[in-house]
Amino acid sequence: MEDRLALRLQLFRDSGQAPPQVTRFVEDELTVLAAEGHPVTEDTAGLLTSHLVMALARLLNGEPIEQFLTDENVAAELADHPGAVERARAISLRAEEELGAALPDSEINFLAMHLAVLRKNALRRDVP
Repeated sequence: MEDRLALRLQLFRDSGQAPPQVTRFVEDELTVLAAEGHPVTEDTAGLLTSHLVMALARLLNGEPIEQFLTDENVAAELADHPGAVERARAISLRAEEELGAALPDSEINFLAMHLAVLRKNALRRDVP
């Protein structure tokens, strides 16, 4: 994992904003994405990392996660990215199994948006 992205995770851990099991879970997910050829760097996955860490930490702390007014717009945008939605749902299932924290649909949609952007970056990198 890129040093700057690893530092982001360490800062979440060291500051107490997220428990170690959350940052470990996110790090594992990022490692899998990188192994599949996605460009997982601070620049490409920093927002994804922060979003997922904070959402999981809030869920583990029993804090509510509100539905967003843009959920319908996001869902419509994701119609062209079914793989990203499927991947986000799989991550949510793993989070529920490993952490006891299932992401609500609004968070799954936002995670899918991040994953769709990450996929676009991977495709751009492969095009000469």
